[in-house]
Amino acid sequence: MASTQDAWYISLLGLAEHFRTSNPPDIKSCIQCLQAVFNFKPPQRVEARTHLQLGNILLTHTKNIDLARSHLEQSWCLSQTINGFDDVKFEAASVLAELFEQQGQPTHSKPILRKAIELSQHSVYWHCRLIFQLAQIHATEREYEVASSLLGVGVDYAQISNAAYTRVLFLLSRVMLLLIDKKIQEVLPLLNQAGHLVETWVGSPHQKEYLKVFFLVLQVCHYLMAGQVKSVKPCLKQLQQSIQTIMAPTWPDDDAVCGSAAGESFVWLSRQQLYVLVYLVTVMHSAQAGYMDKAHKYTEKALAQIDKLTSSEEGGDAGGAVGLSGGPRGGAVLAWRLRMALLEHAALCRLVAGGKAHALHEIARAAHLLSSAPSASTAAAHTPQLHCLLGLYAMSMNCMEAAEAQFHTAIHMSQERDLWMFAKLNLAIVYLRGRRDNDLAQLMEQVRPEALPAYAHGLRAASFYVLGLQAFFQARYNEAKRYLRETLKMANAEDLNRLTSCSLVLLGHIFLSINNSRESMNMVTPAMQLASKIPDVHVQLWASAILKDLYRLAGDTERENEAYQMHCNFSQALLKDHFQATQLPQHALVHWTSGPPPALPPPPGAAPAT
Repeated sequence: MASTQDAWYISLLGLAEHFRTSNPPDIKSCIQCLQAVFNFKPPQRVEARTHLQLGNILLTHTKNIDLARSHLEQSWCLSQTINGFDDVKFEAASVLAELFEQQGQPTHSKPILRKAIELSQHSVYWHCRLIFQLAQIHATEREYEVASSLLGVGVDYAQISNAAYTRVLFLLSRVMLLLIDKKIQEVLPLLNQAGHLVETWVGSPHQKEYLKVFFLVLQVCHYLMAGQVKSVKPCLKQLQQSIQTIMAPTWPDDDAVCGSAAGESFVWLSRQQLYVLVYLVTVMHSAQAGYMDKAHKYTEKALAQIDKLTSSEEGGDAGGAVGLSGGPRGGAVLAWRLRMALLEHAALCRLVAGGKAHALHEIARAAHLLSSAPSASTAAAHTPQLHCLLGLYAMSMNCMEAAEAQFHTAIHMSQERDLWMFAKLNLAIVYLRGRRDNDLAQLMEQVRPEALPAYAHGLRAASFYVLGLQAFFQARYNEAKRYLRETLKMANAEDLNRLTSCSLVLLGHIFLSINNSRESMNMVTPAMQLASKIPDVHVQLWASAILKDLYRLAGDTERENEAYQMHCNFSQALLKDHFQATQLPQHALVHWTSGPPPALPPPPGAAPAT
């Protein structure tokens, strides 16, 4: 009887696979064949495996999520008591936990994964994979300490299990979480440890290069988070060279990089995803350093790569990919996040360069992208950045009430301290321009340089600039000069070109105000040169106005006229752009402060829903 039963099962399974792989697939018949298996009262192993197969097919090919979950739950329940049934048991747990997470029920995912981790200690591959998965869920829930602790367990387990490659992956993943959580003091020793392990790697050269890219991405992000644009250059150059090595046609696929050793079938991101990520950190560097044209060029290249990534389904699971990418859905989520980050930087660069209408298009594209966010929590994480960008746009349009409302919304919604400080520094400038001294005094207590984290080099330099601007408005010129020289010292140390140009032109204005034309010229001339290089039209406009006055005082009529004409050109270009922006329907976004973005015509170049 057992052999007859086996024959029925094998025949039904073969028929189901035939229907699944037909062209086009006949999923209905495939499901019917698998369901027919239960009519023969199969052994527990067969029953558990069939429930898993049905759950996966229903998830992949239908919208019947409840039935899929029911089959997965039955597979997990049945397989827990079966010895040596790892693939079915732990795949059922993993897929079921991922399904609960997708449905916004991570509290259901966690106990399943904890139980599976407890049962899988004999299986290096599954134990590591499940630890990664549970850590990622905790990280998504912003439970960084728990996630970091789990990854620490993974580091120790991989070392005991002689899985050297996976040990470094766990270590680097832990560094990534500590960076996200701004635990900078804890980051450095772990980053140095990981760097030493990568540098002294004696295993596969492909694994070494892959781990090196992961390490360098984190090192670059560590510098950029602090605003250390100059210090990051050697690391960024190494990263760009390493990614070219990995993207070479002769480089093996991700499965080959992992190798065949048990417990080492993991990658953080696929090659194509890493390629886009390197573009993104290059854009971030260019934006911070004040190379707006370069940032725009790399943004366009990166967006084109994301389109290729999503259309070719390169976001799929590569040998059990972990970290940011977890299967096809994880690839789509990552593509969405990368696209959003690029649009945010593109908008910021457009604003600096004086292209308000173009900046508004980028902000509108980002707002449109929110409607296809992978989850409510993902949308919520990016909404404060959009409000901050709208605040900057509103400032550039002299819509000060709207700017204030946008910055307040960003501050209220954000859980990111750096964004919160950035918004408050810009809100301080709104208060300055509105002569709201009492509001400004209260706000500045929160964002004075000594109140900011020691690692935030760029924000501290910006804080000194705002203090200098405040002193200038109050005609406390010596104090203003002291603050601005501190900004210049910090900005020059790390090539923060935009802060340098802003500080120089403001110092030029101060020296003009105290009738020191020579020093004013010494400040304004390099400010104009730097602003032209960025380009920063607003600083150019300001500097040309000061130059006009300086040449008038010097009696140099020819140069005064040249500076006047330059000022008129910048002014007319900005006014024309200002008018174009006000005519766009997307300009209504400046009044959006709650709920989802208002319904607007899809902006040109809006990305399809991923």
